[in-house]
Amino acid sequence: MTTESTTPVGLLEGIATCRSIRRYTGEPIDDDDLRDICFAATRAPSGSNRQPFRLMVFRDGDRAAAVKGIIASGAQRLWADKRVRDGYDEGSGSRDDSPKARMARTMEHYVDNLHRAPVLILPCLVRYREPTPTEGASVYPACQNLLLAARALGYGGVLTGFQQYVETELREYLALPDEVAIAATITLGRPAGNHGPVRRRPMSELVYGDTWGQSAPWAVDPDGTPVMTTRFGA
Repeated sequence: MTTESTTPVGLLEGIATCRSIRRYTGEPIDDDDLRDICFAATRAPSGSNRQPFRLMVFRDGDRAAAVKGIIASGAQRLWADKRVRDGYDEGSGSRDDSPKARMARTMEHYVDNLHRAPVLILPCLVRYREPTPTEGASVYPACQNLLLAARALGYGGVLTGFQQYVETELREYLALPDEVAIAATITLGRPAGNHGPVRRRPMSELVYGDTWGQSAPWAVDPDGTPVMTTRFGA
């Protein structure tokens, strides 16, 4: 029987259905699939085609467990701060069935189980000059390629900044050179639920013509596109 994990996914469909996946089954990612996912990342564009990004991949073993544990502790602290700061338990967050409350439960589960993620990847940037505002353009396209490839193969993932809370400890443990910046934390695994159409603001709010603030007449979502109608600040 064909399942979501084995059904071929076209590029545009993958883009439209590549959700942030924070709940994983215990199924590992096999070597061939992980190779293909990381290969897709290495095909990403970068400034002057220097490819200054590197991917540190953690799966099993004591070293991987230590890194996952370090980042999980940072994730729990970051989420605890964000939950209070952004009022996730206030307003609509006090209703169990609200998108805000569901997101809070999802995040709580994610940070509590991050150390169990089948694969954790640290996308890094090897700087060859002083930091610039545009340097992310040489690492984040690789991250998106990676997530889309995971989606195509029936896996899921999410890009976070959880490493920021424990960067000193993490850098010391990994003995990273001074010129290496950790750009993100990505977890990957087989989704415990399903992928599906993502909910975003309509194109008319995000795509302008040649005048600021005025939507282009052709910027219309395809029929049936789900639209984000609730903002988490409410």
